[in-house]
Amino acid sequence: MKYVILPVVDVPRHVFMVDVELDGVPMRAKVEIRYLEAPDQWVISISDHETGEELVRQVPLVCSYGEINDLLGAFGHLREGRGLGSLFVLKNTDRPDTVDPGEHTLKQFQILWGDKFDEGKL
Repeated sequence: MKYVILPVVDVPRHVFMVDVELDGVPMRAKVEIRYLEAPDQWVISISDHETGEELVRQVPLVCSYGEINDLLGAFGHLREGRGLGSLFVLKNTDRPDTVDPGEHTLKQFQILWGDKFDEGKL
């Protein structure tokens, strides 16, 4: 399984391109990580850079604590059934200040994106 660590920065809206290999198929994606003030929550949107198609919009970044929490698992029907692989938010410190990334705590977490997670391959 191959994963990339997405860059996290302390700005309310960060847009960047990333090359990721999803189950052996390369993809160049436009990623937007955005902070929403009212719910005090970070979200991620992903578009296919080649086609411009927005694939997912404002998926909440919720941390995996001891259990696998694949934030892209529900999108297996996209890209002609190839899906978007798996995306996880993991804590980057022993004790983050918040359970999930908050306004000033995004850097206390890591965002990993890559191959579809398969527990049978652990």
